[in-house]
Amino acid sequence: MFEIEYEFREEDLIHFNEVQFTRNEDIQANIRKNRWLVPAVMGLIGGFYYFYYGDKNSSAYIVVVAALWGWLSPKVMMLDLRRQILDNYTVKEKSAMFGMYTLTIDPAQANYLLESSPSGKHKMLWEDLVRVEYSKHYIYIYISLSTALVIPLETLKSGDVIAFAEQAEKMIERAS
Repeated sequence: MFEIEYEFREEDLIHFNEVQFTRNEDIQANIRKNRWLVPAVMGLIGGFYYFYYGDKNSSAYIVVVAALWGWLSPKVMMLDLRRQILDNYTVKEKSAMFGMYTLTIDPAQANYLLESSPSGKHKMLWEDLVRVEYSKHYIYIYISLSTALVIPLETLKSGDVIAFAEQAEKMIERAS
């Protein structure tokens, strides 16, 4: 039997959503447009002020604002994303989501992954799970293309998470 116990926190939810956000090509294309198009237009306006009116001060202010926009706009967007993520959940949903989780793979009952969380016990069929993905500080067991069980390595309380993840991969491959 494979079992792991870990704590899921707000920063883990935010991290997962940021990863999803940075992988979305449409969103990233919009950020790149915003990051370069707006400063370019502002640079043209600054150039117009400099060459047409000869106003160096106004031109310099506009160019500085354009440079700050290009540098800070992605950071501001990420801060806003963090705020929006937490605002999407009520206090009751957060209390049911954050806390101690126990995941169990029992060979005797090989049809599902058993999850014990603050919201209760749940059985997830292996054929309903998509994949296991590894990162430096997290392991993700995808329930759908955009939803996953996020296992932070930092808050692991018990169990061998690597062996657990490898077994979960095998079970998902067998079921599909």
